[in-house]
Amino acid sequence: MASPPTVLVTGAGGRTGQIVYKMLKERSEQSVGRGLVRTPESKAKIQGADDVFVGDIRDANSILPAFQGIDTLIILTSAVPKMQPGFDPTLGGRPEFYYEDGAYPEQVDWIGQKNQIDAAKAVGVKQIVLVGSMGGTNPNHPLNSLGNGNILIWKRKAEQYLADSGIPYTIIRAGGLQDRDGGVRELLIGKDDELLQTNTKSVPRPDVAEVCLQALLYEEAKFKAFDLASKPEGAGTPTKDFKELFSKVTTKF
Repeated sequence: MASPPTVLVTGAGGRTGQIVYKMLKERSEQSVGRGLVRTPESKAKIQGADDVFVGDIRDANSILPAFQGIDTLIILTSAVPKMQPGFDPTLGGRPEFYYEDGAYPEQVDWIGQKNQIDAAKAVGVKQIVLVGSMGGTNPNHPLNSLGNGNILIWKRKAEQYLADSGIPYTIIRAGGLQDRDGGVRELLIGKDDELLQTNTKSVPRPDVAEVCLQALLYEEAKFKAFDLASKPEGAGTPTKDFKELFSKVTTKF
């Protein structure tokens, strides 16, 4: 009997990454879970053992040990804008955001993801699941103006690099991420940001995590890119058939 595949989730200390890492551990009969985090503090936070590596995705050499012997990769790393100190919501107006030096989307979402794709290709991974964001078809999307980071533009550049790599890929462009229970909503597949024109443009983090893991199980998920959102809880039928969900996807990018 073949041993289960080894799956590396990067960004395992992030809010969605933590969920994916936990699910991998809970489903050890399906795969061997492994995590990559940026700091020892993040490793401690997810109670990581020898299966959690510490490395900086912006430094290609520092992440190589995490990639040795893996079969598939789930990329959940992302630049995170921070709010300028001193903002008082009671005074009205909008908060200002910034990125820390060296942690702009160009460095994290483009160079950092490119480094991961290159490392994965070098060890011969069979599939990469990349979680991005809806909104990438609009250069003037408000997310791009946060901290002048153009985050969606750099994310799209990394997605294109993955699509051109020759590695089987699944690109999930998630809607607004919600800290809510997963498994209780009907999931919606979209393309080209069409879902942003509707009232259903958000999705719980655990559902994104579930789609990441399910994408590793079905051929129907490979060489596909799609937007992901969900109906409100109680509307529609909770999604259970992921093979059917992936079969609905018709877009490669």
